[in-house]
Parts: sequence; C-alpha cells; structure tokens
Amino acid sequence: MNRLLSILTNLFPIWVLAGGALALVHPNWFTWFSGDFITWGLAVIMLGMGITLSMDDFKAVLKMPRAVGIGFVAHYAIMPYLGWSIAHLLRLETPFAVGLILVACCPSGTASNVVNYLARSNVALSVLMTMCSTLGAIVMTPLLTKWLAGKYVPVDALGLFLSTVKIVLAPVIAGVMLNRYLPRLVKFVLPVSPLVSVLTITLICASIIGGSAEDFKRSGSILLLAVFLLHSGGFLLGYFFSRLLRCDELTSRTISVEVGMQNSGLGAALAKEHFASMPLVALPCAISATFHSVIGSILAGIWRLRPVKPPPSSLPCEGNETPLV
Repeated sequence: MNRLLSILTNLFPIWVLAGGALALVHPNWFTWFSGDFITWGLAVIMLGMGITLSMDDFKAVLKMPRAVGIGFVAHYAIMPYLGWSIAHLLRLETPFAVGLILVACCPSGTASNVVNYLARSNVALSVLMTMCSTLGAIVMTPLLTKWLAGKYVPVDALGLFLSTVKIVLAPVIAGVMLNRYLPRLVKFVLPVSPLVSVLTITLICASIIGGSAEDFKRSGSILLLAVFLLHSGGFLLGYFFSRLLRCDELTSRTISVEVGMQNSGLGAALAKEHFASMPLVALPCAISATFHSVIGSILAGIWRLRPVKPPPSSLPCEGNETPLV
C-alpha cells in the first residue's frame, strides 16, 4: 500500500499537467474549488509539511548553516529579481506581471523534496531548506512583492504578511506540535499526506486555469514562455550560484531544485485574497506549478542517471568545498 501511495505521489507532474489540460476543456469540473477552499487547501498542505518536522530538524540547521544559508540566499536573491526581469523584458500585461513576480517571491515548494529524492540528491538538506525558506516567507514574500510588484500596482505588504502567517506559519507550527505530542496519529496519516498535498495542489491550479480558460487561450504563449524562463532560469542559476560558492556537486543539485521550485499554491492563495480585483494575477501561479513540476522531474531523471557520491564530510558545504569545474 505504501509503495502504491509513493508511486502516485511521484507522478505529481502528471497530475498537475492533466488537471490543467482538463480545466481548459471542462472548466466547471474544477472551478468549484475556489475561495476559502484554496486557502484551507493550502493550509492542509502546510500542515502536511509540519507533521514531517520535529525539533531535531530545527536543530539540524545549526549543524549545516553554510549550506542552508546559501540555499536561502540563492532562493530569495535569484527568483524574485528573475521574475521581475522577465516580466519587464517580455512586457507582460499588468496582472500577469504581478502574478509572475508574486510566485517568484514565494518560498520553495514542498514538491522540491520529492524531486530531490528522485534525483538522489541530499533529501535531508532539501527538507531543511524548504523549512527555512517557508518560515522566511513570512517576511520575505510580502517585502519582496511590495518592492518589485509595487511598481505595477499598490501592494498591501501588511495584509500579505498576515495572510502568510495564517496560511504558512500557523499550520506548520500545528504540524510540529502534532508530531511532538500525537506521534501515533502522525504515523497513521503520514503515508497519505504527500499524496493529499499533490492532489490539493492539482485542484488549486486546475481551478485557477479553469476560471481563466479564455484568457489563457488568448495570452497563453507569452505567459508560458515567461513561466518557463522563470523556472528554468531558477534551476540553472541556483546550481551555478552554489558551485561558485564552492559547494559540492550533490549540494549544488539540491540547491538548484530548491531555487527552481516555488510554492505556487501559496502564490495562488495570496493572489486570490489580495488581488481579487485582478483575477488573472493567480494564473501565472497556477501555470508555475505545472512547469516547475515537469522541469524538475526531467532534471531529476537526468541526475538520477548520473549519480554522484556523497562528499567525504557528512555536512554539505561545511569544510568539504570543491572547486567549480
């Protein structure tokens, strides 16, 4: 049973791609999943992440601060400015530009842990980086969105902050507490939690695509190009950024995935709540979930065929740096 659940979870790019395609043909199959459903759906995903964490995970950050720090800086230094640059260079319509910047300012997606697992990268480091970027999003996402998207439309940074606390911080803390005080319950739900997260993300993205099906068909090509450039650029720059800072190959692959994959569901939820007058802001977020899943899976397949041995030290980027070659 667990093996079947694992297989279904690892097919997350197929679920998201199929959901988006069906939403374009039959929008009403998915548009019911909107409003509070999206907010609560994302809270369930964050809760699912929280139950995988313990206090020991937070302590583990102290054991590999350089690697986690490089990943954190790479994520919030590369993706937001890459999103703004692409929106500016392609002269995207205002709602699309704001949506692209918003999703670029979001933290790493939990699906990055699955991709790093498939790529045989450092999964423990991946989980730590996702945790840190998610907690950092409480401050970083509102500030960066206000700074970069504020050039297009007024952005309520305080509102974004409060929403991020509600959608991200509260469920993650609740999950950690459940892990600590109700371990039997967590052990029971843990096997199905990743699949529930994947299906929820699929519903969120399909709902948004279905609700904007006509606009997607009208402007799909330029929007697809923008989102493709965002994520492919994130994977590429994340890898070379870490290599330039003399991280080993395995760590660089892990950071590449963490930088290239965004929490698109969070972007969609924030777009729906804070840019309700421009419903198309959520569309780049929905497309983002499809692209980073597909690109990440392809990259994982390539790296899986080209495995590397772990570095001599068990602590990535901590005294075992290798030169960029």
